[in-house]
Amino acid sequence: MLPATKSDQFTDFVREVEPRLHAALIALMGTDNAREATADALLWAWENWDRVETMDNPGGYLYRVARTKARRLFRKPPVLPAASPAAEMPWVEPGLPAAIARLPEKQRVVTVLVHALGWTQAETARYLGLTHGTVQKHSERGLARLRSSLGGST
Repeated sequence: MLPATKSDQFTDFVREVEPRLHAALIALMGTDNAREATADALLWAWENWDRVETMDNPGGYLYRVARTKARRLFRKPPVLPAASPAAEMPWVEPGLPAAIARLPEKQRVVTVLVHALGWTQAETARYLGLTHGTVQKHSERGLARLRSSLGGST
């Protein structure tokens, strides 16, 4: 069997990391900016592949690279996907996307990753470079703010 080329290794890496990186960036900056930020981070990874391939948590590192590169995009609030009326989708409170967008950044990212995308708190903590306790607090506070914002009980 031939050894994998740099290009093959990077392609496998992108297949593994890109979906989660993109999801985390949507939670951070909304759909409008996440695609560009994901592409920027992956380009940086390709240009620095010798460094990236040896990292313990390359996806988490690329998340931070994308945040840094996209700071200019944070001037406007994130635009999160609207609730879809598709038949196979469960009913979603129409005000939920706007309420999520109003959450403070870390609460928004943690709440979306844990409660909307089903990431464990441990996965979220590792990916975002936070402690498990910090993720738990942001998750609890994010849910409490959403309930309050949408008129639910705490």
